[in-house]
Parts: sequence; structure tokens; C-alpha cells
Amino acid sequence: MRFCSFRGGDGIPRFGFQLDDRYIVDIPAALACLAESRLVAAIPRPLLRASDLKTWLAVGPSALDFAEQLRQLLLSEQDSCRSAVLETSGLRLAPPIPNAGKIIAIGLNYRDHAAEQKAPLPKAPLIFAKFPTALIGHEDEIRLPDISQKVDVEAELCVVIGKTGRGFAESAARGAIAGYTVGNDVSARDLQFSDKQWVRGKSCDTFAPSGPFLVTPDEIADPHDLKIELKLNGRLQQSSNTREMVFNSYALVAYISQSITLETGDLIYTGTPAGVGVFRDPPVFVKPGDVVEVSIEKIGTLRNRVAQEP
Repeated sequence: MRFCSFRGGDGIPRFGFQLDDRYIVDIPAALACLAESRLVAAIPRPLLRASDLKTWLAVGPSALDFAEQLRQLLLSEQDSCRSAVLETSGLRLAPPIPNAGKIIAIGLNYRDHAAEQKAPLPKAPLIFAKFPTALIGHEDEIRLPDISQKVDVEAELCVVIGKTGRGFAESAARGAIAGYTVGNDVSARDLQFSDKQWVRGKSCDTFAPSGPFLVTPDEIADPHDLKIELKLNGRLQQSSNTREMVFNSYALVAYISQSITLETGDLIYTGTPAGVGVFRDPPVFVKPGDVVEVSIEKIGTLRNRVAQEP
């Protein structure tokens, strides 16, 4: 399934799933309708209490099963609960998990990216953090801070944690993942390199675009064999495959959880492939008016325009 968070014309935050290319189902509205019409025998109380996608996922596998049951019902009962079925064109998509507790990011995790900067492959994942206040969604603006003149963009596959826990074995890590989304690790290179560490330069407000959808693992045969691309103003800047990862998503979940509790809704930005602007000759940095598109096979395209911070 393809889950999302969004706002309608009333501006109220909501969450749901994609019914088809044209429509999104507002999950709480659909549950309220089902409860009133008694189209289903019973709705588990934790699902009725879910106020956002993170709390919905925290219920566990039964939430995914019920969402699929709901999808099939709405597809077969065309006249049922139509008020909960919304046209995508009238919605503003937010980050799939707008209230993520943690954003954990991985540096130097693609072989081709290491090669372009003539760096040895890391022996263990290189971990840094991005602050959740940097999150924005599909079609939101990346805003350039006045204190940076060298802002770069990076295509990334993002893991969304579904199961809270610590000490996951690599063999069990797949069961801890709720799904995958598209990410852009926006980076102020001048801040990053002058600070000698990466948090400030990668955590400026709006520097963590993600979306448009959280795609569940059952829709992706192998998350480590997906085409990943970034286009800047329609021109291809990055093009690779997630098979180029040094440490795949399961290995990352296992490694991080050795010492850090992973919670439902946490995001892992798994690294970027070759082609980033800072290592081009001449270097390429984004400017106001630019449009950045990150695409990952089977997941979707995340699009953001660049603007100067007011």
C-alpha cells in the first residue's frame, strides 16, 4: 500500500492511503463512516484513536491488514463512504511522517559516491543526524538560508521504522520496517565543511524533504535493486541503483539499533549515490527558482522548488 499525510482545503492535517492514481482515502473519515454504517463488524479501538500515520503504524501489522481490508471494501462498494475518498489534485501532501521522532542519516554509503571523491569505503556505517524540524513534503519549498552560499541536494532512499525496538538482528530488521519513501538530503556544504561535522549544515529548516508516499515492503520486491535519480531543472544530475549501497537497509537497522532505540516513524536516510553537486567540475549548487526532482523506482518522485529564505 501507499500511505500518506496531507492537508485538504480546510488545512487540517490528515492521513490516508492511495486508492488509485486519482484518489486518496482519508482513513479517520472512512473509519467513522464504517462505524456509523456498520459495513464492518468491528473496528479495533487503537485504530479509531489513531490521529496520524505514525500512531496508526504503531498499532502493528493489524493496522496494515485493516487498511487493505478498507481499500478492498471501497473498491468493491463504489457508493460507500465516498465522502472519505478525496481527489489527490485537491490535496497538499505533507511528509508521510511529519512528526518523526528521529532522522538518522548515513554518509558515504554508495560505492560510486565514495569513488567520485576518491574516499575508501567505510568499514562501518557513518551515522549523523538531521533534525525533524527540517522536514518538508512534496511540492514544499526548499528555502536557502542567508548564512549559506553553497547548498547541495542528494537523492536518498528513506527507511521508515514501523516497530519500536533495540538490538534487531539483521535477519529480523525487515520486520521492523514499515516502508520506504523518497528523500532529499539537502546540505549546506560551506557550513558542513567549516563545522567539521555535519549536523548544522544538514539540519537547516526545509533541508529534509520526504515523500510523497510511504510504500510498504510488499510493493517492492527488493529495496536494494531500485533505480534512483535526481534531476535539477529537468537535467539528470544523479543516476544510480540502490544495489550500490555499501550497507543495505537491513544492515543499517541492525547496526543503529545496537545502541539506539528505533521508534515507530523514525526515518533513516540511507545515503546518496554519485553525482552530487559539490564534487562536479565546476561545482553545482542550487539557487532560487530551481526545481529538484528525486525519483526512486516503484516508490515515486519527490519534487521541490528552491526559494530564498524570507
